[in-house]
Amino acid sequence: MAIKYEKLVPRFLGYVKQNTRSDENSDTIPSTKRQTVFLNKLADELKGIGLSDVKINPVNSYLTAELPSNLNYDVPVLGLISHVDTADFNSEDIKPKIVENYDGKSVIKLDEEGKYTLDPKVFPSLKNYGGQTLITTSGDTLLGSDDKSGVTEIITAMEYLINHPETKHGKVKIGLGPDEEIGTGSLKFDVDDFGADFAYTVDGGPVGQLEYETFSAASLKVYITGKDVHPGSAKDIMINAVNIATEFQTALPDDEVPEKTDGRQGFNHLLEIKGTVDSAYMDYILRDFDRDGLEARKNLATKIAKSLNDKYGEGVVRLDMHDEYYNMIDVIKDHMDVVKVAEKALNNLGITPDEEPVRGGTDGSTISFMGLPTPNLFAGGENMHGRFEYVAEESMEKAVDVILEIIKINKDNKK
Repeated sequence: MAIKYEKLVPRFLGYVKQNTRSDENSDTIPSTKRQTVFLNKLADELKGIGLSDVKINPVNSYLTAELPSNLNYDVPVLGLISHVDTADFNSEDIKPKIVENYDGKSVIKLDEEGKYTLDPKVFPSLKNYGGQTLITTSGDTLLGSDDKSGVTEIITAMEYLINHPETKHGKVKIGLGPDEEIGTGSLKFDVDDFGADFAYTVDGGPVGQLEYETFSAASLKVYITGKDVHPGSAKDIMINAVNIATEFQTALPDDEVPEKTDGRQGFNHLLEIKGTVDSAYMDYILRDFDRDGLEARKNLATKIAKSLNDKYGEGVVRLDMHDEYYNMIDVIKDHMDVVKVAEKALNNLGITPDEEPVRGGTDGSTISFMGLPTPNLFAGGENMHGRFEYVAEESMEKAVDVILEIIKINKDNKK
């Protein structure tokens, strides 16, 4: 039976009400001051519950802390990592709503007018939560379960161990970082300073998720320079940047987009397009599970740009393209013992592991390639990054249970 954690929900509600949205257009670390404010508040909280060596790294802004071992022998040091920022959706004035004893079939009205609803016909996952307590949005913001559920669960687990010194455990390091949602937060993560032998991000979705295979990812930005003249005398002179942007988009496979792919299929995702006759801008993310597949997508973009430049003039289309992270399985395959520990913890608690490859990425992707194997554990959220986001109290409780079970298993792994 799951342990009830008295402060779990109040802690989560307090966290999500604080706007910590990141900003991809910023060049600071963190990308927004509101993340710094939140991290400082968390640092005070970690000191208050009794964790040791609480500090914010001045280079990468990770808040780290340590739960010292209470064993008389050495075991591997476990790391637990989550991120404090939320995605690019309205994060101001979040008003979480609690739906107790949800019946698994009713439509939940988010806003007072009923313009936005959680309908099981639209979101079938709701049917899995009959009899549970759901925490939803009020319809005009996201919730922030990604990843304040993970932050909440890690801190709650640490507080439980501090309050129950009879529970034996090895050393645990926690890392709470910024800017995961914009793909930059973990780029300066300091593995040596963190000091763990293996780690998990607590940043997944529904109960049971155990992820150690992710997309490989690249960012693609397309800049188009047109030539704007009076349309009455434009023949053979005007270069319409908006039309060229349309040509670029239509040259990509129309079935290799998020809304038409699943499983191990990759995609090219147009996030933003804006422009005039004079200039246009397009922002894409490229995703593929296979590194060669990612290279093929990048090569296609380059080929299309060359074709358009050949047609309209050199330099009309310019690409800014770079890799963001790679499929962590390339590292984890040599450290499957880390996965086995998590599998054992889930099975011990009667939770069936869901090990489908994640159609996204986590900070664990980058950190694994830095030399610290870091699969991803579930945090409980559903429909993340928007107004239809929700999480069940019971899911967060189970996440804390799993963290504690992993720590319990690790105490028997004598060095």
